[in-house]
Amino acid sequence: MRHVGRTGVWLGFIVTLSAFAGGGQVATLGAAEPARQYDVVIYGGTSAGIAAAVQVKRMGGSVVVIEPSRRIGGLTTGGLGQTDIGNKAAIGGISREFYQRVRRYYDRPEAWRWQQREQYRDSGQTRTGDTEAAMWTFEPSAALAIMQDFVREYEIPVVYEQRLDRTGNTKSGQVADGASLANGRLQSITMESGQVYRGRVFIDATYEGDLLAAAGVAYTVGREANSVYDETLNGVQTRNARHHQLLPGVDAYVKPGDPRSGLLPGIDPTGPGEEGAGDHRVQAYCFRMCLTDHPENRIPFAKPADYNPLVFELLLRNFEAGERGMPWINSSMPNRKTDTNNRTGFSTDFIGQNYTWPEASYAQRDAMIEQHRTYQQGLMWTLANHPRVPDNIRNEVARWGTCRDEFEREDGWQQQLYIREARRMIGPYVMTQHNCQGRVTAEHPIGMAAYTMDSHNVQRYVDANGHARNEGDVQIGGFPPYPIDYASITPQQNECDNLLVPVCLSASHIAFGSIR
Repeated sequence: MRHVGRTGVWLGFIVTLSAFAGGGQVATLGAAEPARQYDVVIYGGTSAGIAAAVQVKRMGGSVVVIEPSRRIGGLTTGGLGQTDIGNKAAIGGISREFYQRVRRYYDRPEAWRWQQREQYRDSGQTRTGDTEAAMWTFEPSAALAIMQDFVREYEIPVVYEQRLDRTGNTKSGQVADGASLANGRLQSITMESGQVYRGRVFIDATYEGDLLAAAGVAYTVGREANSVYDETLNGVQTRNARHHQLLPGVDAYVKPGDPRSGLLPGIDPTGPGEEGAGDHRVQAYCFRMCLTDHPENRIPFAKPADYNPLVFELLLRNFEAGERGMPWINSSMPNRKTDTNNRTGFSTDFIGQNYTWPEASYAQRDAMIEQHRTYQQGLMWTLANHPRVPDNIRNEVARWGTCRDEFEREDGWQQQLYIREARRMIGPYVMTQHNCQGRVTAEHPIGMAAYTMDSHNVQRYVDANGHARNEGDVQIGGFPPYPIDYASITPQQNECDNLLVPVCLSASHIAFGSIR
């Protein structure tokens, strides 16, 4: 899920759909303690996980949130402060409460350290109206403070740095050592530390779907063929590859015009595949950078130690072919900060370098995070310093840098990678393009989705003329909010009947792009 604004519309309702009986503590566990029984065990302290925990406590249940990292909130506290709303009227429940708390947070004069309140200008779909009780843009630190307020007010136990034991699970249908099932129900989950958590209901609120996979629940990775669900926007989409595209004629080879010199880094020699066909490829990830132009808070972009100029040769050739668009979306956040996202044919998305992420080990994911960070650090240094970058772009990028006051790392970079999509459960109800466009309506709605069917680029390939092209970007909207079916967040009943999956829910690739 992207964040509470785009996907958490209905999270405040999900716990009401499962039956459970009815001085929180925040800790990092050392040695394994005796297992405790909870009404609801939530694996993943994303915005989805925190919202679900709040709802459990409001209903009088016992709950624990297990967060594998050191920080709750996921992308909401990890840089994604520009809310992709779709339709404000579709946002309700705990999601709207979050945005109302954002408004109250910024109504305090002390929240404005780096600029005056009246100097801040939001715009577009996220503009906050004068009479609105909610505010739709925020700094990561503001979101973290609000999440921590929820945890404190509702005395929600949160356990940090505890990772599920995924030993034995490498593909769909395999039960991991860390998942104990009996008679089609999860009984307990075990962490790598040996700590055991027992529950009546479990919620997988991770971006990867690690718990659903560990429980042996069926899932898929990548894009389905259009033929699977009678869709038109799934699978390989070269015909829709108009946005965030390289300019025509950008040579794909290390030595221009010479295939023997090899392809530039990041270009897939096996692509693109047959139009509409399914594949294993996953839409690109990036860091949603929080940048600032305030000189006292700005950390200039540094050249990474293992900088490889060949990685950015395609970027420079694209400029030389005539690209004049800024290679980022630099959305304004309070206090002279940004939420910076991908834009144009070569930008922050590290295309083609995340295909194994969904099923990767923790060590492999850690390595991929560093690879993505090195790429993005190198990109920003190149844009701010390289003489082949157009002057206006180079000068604009050089004004910015990461923030000193947002994240734990000294260089101002966050640890949370933007996992746009990973595993998707295959449940008893699969949300598809037909739901998005109103041809099929969910019979058991639990909330609304309202965003465009949206996929970022999935691959970069060489065409028959030896030119580099991007593929996978799809942006199709024009439909009203539509309901999400309860059965899309539950596994097949014969697999596990006490697990809810609100993040990696049962949806086709293109429908997930709207719901996430």
